[in-house]
Amino acid sequence: MNLLYRIAIALITAVLPIAGIFSVKINHFLKGRKGLLNKLKEFRSKNSSDLVWFHVASLGEYEQAKPVIAELKLKRPSILVLISFFSPSGYDIATRKAQEHVDFISYIPLDRKSWAFEFVKIMDPTLVFFVKYDLWYHHILALKEKGIPMILFSASFRSDQRYFKSNGFFRNILLQMDEIFTQNLESVRLLESIGFKNGVLAGDTRFDRVHETALAPKKFPEIEKWVENQKVVVLGSVWEEDMQLLIPLINQNQDFLWIIAPHDLNPEPMRIWQEAIEADSIRYSESKNFEGNKILFIDNIGMLSSLYQYGTLAYVGGAFGKGLHNILEPLGFEVPVIFGTLKNSSKFPEAAQSVKENCGFSVKDLEELQLIFKKLRDEKFYFESKLGAKNWVESNLGAAKKIVHKVLLNYPLNGR
Repeated sequence: MNLLYRIAIALITAVLPIAGIFSVKINHFLKGRKGLLNKLKEFRSKNSSDLVWFHVASLGEYEQAKPVIAELKLKRPSILVLISFFSPSGYDIATRKAQEHVDFISYIPLDRKSWAFEFVKIMDPTLVFFVKYDLWYHHILALKEKGIPMILFSASFRSDQRYFKSNGFFRNILLQMDEIFTQNLESVRLLESIGFKNGVLAGDTRFDRVHETALAPKKFPEIEKWVENQKVVVLGSVWEEDMQLLIPLINQNQDFLWIIAPHDLNPEPMRIWQEAIEADSIRYSESKNFEGNKILFIDNIGMLSSLYQYGTLAYVGGAFGKGLHNILEPLGFEVPVIFGTLKNSSKFPEAAQSVKENCGFSVKDLEELQLIFKKLRDEKFYFESKLGAKNWVESNLGAAKKIVHKVLLNYPLNGR
């Protein structure tokens, strides 16, 4: 299997430049990695302190990493933190401005053995954190050979994953971790079932992150002026499948203001949605005076997590398509959240738990959406739901502190 993997990676790296000629996304993926090792060499030549490497797949995992990075910097201010991304979308957003507590942002090289070993050699980390998943064989092999401790956190496993179905290549990658901090007890049990003894229940660091955001959200004065004393519904990361249900709901409830943040910023679907919505609408990029409009389309990236502060209710999209987006973001602001019925609920355990906590509501069609929206108009039901969100989030805080405390106990970073 190791040989097959190396052959597959070699073929992929050979084919991608050709594919990049025909695909803007692939070209961007490759272009961003040009000169990666030289940039890292230059950084390390000027910054020789102990370095901790955090690897994330994309922006969602980076959000999960932020509380751990902040806690680690609090305990060990002198360390350097390097964050690597696999996805260009996450990298692009993170590099738009300086990131708090982060000293260097990089792509991870494609997992060719020579590239992975060179990346680890130049970086020379003292400690490595992987977030949730995105474990690359040759990078992990390089770290293992150097004896560098590897930590996986915010892990959430399912019995149908390849790690647990057979004993082989992918399970062996997972078993290289020195410690794995999980979101739930079932994940610890699954690790024990394959002989991994260093699984620790710590919880989901997203709760820490959404709580931090709610305590100090970005402010948008022009939106605050528009929503003043109004009931507002925030539709976050919505797709066409979501809007098919939501447009009739919007047309039936024009006593609310609606903030719509599409997942895809392609202007054509927004134009079609605007035409189907009976109330007046405006895009954020068009003006900062929204007076006279019931609908505000957010046609940029980076605002959504703080927009929930203005919500009376929220709907989070993706469940009818590729996967549910982050329902914890509105709940961090004590905003009850509605979402579509999931095809594979085991991938998003927070969805089912939010329903149990009476702050999340799953709907399969327009009829169910209208019914729950009507229920949430009832003052008593609404405030019980807000309380459910508050209690659930507060009861799950502290995962980042647990992780950092235990890691530093076992791997003290030279006591610094």
